Amino acid sequence: MLFTTALARRIWLQCMVLGAVGLAAQPSLAAGFPEHTIKIVVPFAPGAGTDAIGRLVATKLAELLKTPVVVDNRVGASGALGAQAVAQSAPDGHTLLLAAAPFTTVAAALPGAGYHPLTGFAPVGMIAQGPLVWAANNALPANTLPELVALARQRPGALNYGSAGVGGVNHLVLESLKARTGTFVTHIPYRGIAPATVDALSGEIHLLTGTIPALAPFIRDGRLKALAVTSQRRSSALPQVPSMEEAGLPGFNVLNYFALMAPRGTPSSVVQTLNAALALVVELPDVKARLALDALEPATGTPATLEAFLVKDFEGWKQVVKQQNLKIDVF
Repeated sequence: MLFTTALARRIWLQCMVLGAVGLAAQPSLAAGFPEHTIKIVVPFAPGAGTDAIGRLVATKLAELLKTPVVVDNRVGASGALGAQAVAQSAPDGHTLLLAAAPFTTVAAALPGAGYHPLTGFAPVGMIAQGPLVWAANNALPANTLPELVALARQRPGALNYGSAGVGGVNHLVLESLKARTGTFVTHIPYRGIAPATVDALSGEIHLLTGTIPALAPFIRDGRLKALAVTSQRRSSALPQVPSMEEAGLPGFNVLNYFALMAPRGTPSSVVQTLNAALALVVELPDVKARLALDALEPATGTPATLEAFLVKDFEGWKQVVKQQNLKIDVF
């Protein structure tokens, strides 16, 4: 009888706690917001990793805000067309951008990007972050990043590297490595990471970087070899692969990120409502599980935290572009 009473009390307490969590898990809404459907512009094609994150966030925000949230894929110019569309939208919180790493790299590398990541937007909040992975064709006589650097120094320009396109993070991470190591590796831009991966598998190119979900299947079955992840610490998705610090490049920390941005001039009360809702979304167990499948870690924070991150990221990429004397005027 004592056990039954104790068990009943425990269940009652758990129900009370869960009820309190449920009540708390509702963001305080700004006056008059939302008035109608919210649109999240995803600047990449349906089915891509960015699109999947955008649709996940849209579904959960719709549940919290009690209003429809839809995804609008605006594809083109390495993500610039979508960014331009949002920057030119009404600053009322009903049109948002799902920003990823190209948001800052493209703006840093291409003077004609048509948007400014800092002055054209109001940061809402970070969603998640995760590293890329350096992967090489098995025929490349280098099995670690230090060996790759040594080989590139011995054979300037003889090695080549495929990226998802000029100005993207896959391109600039190579330029950053070249700047840090004083090496020259020939850049070959592709229209997306998939064709670059095909050529890496066939031996047409020596090296590439990509997201872990994109390249891990080929790494795990031995068709590509992983040299390092682009972050300062290892990824739990590829725990056997060294970090950049372990590879002898401390301070080298390139992360693919996902964040929500609103047009500049969006009322702070609306931004705070969206930030609070997004923070709740990112903490949901099923969202965390879905992010983990993409080798991403939740990364919540205030709009000010996101702004500070973007300032550092954008300025860092501009420095790489200047140091490497990159002249890019086409997408």
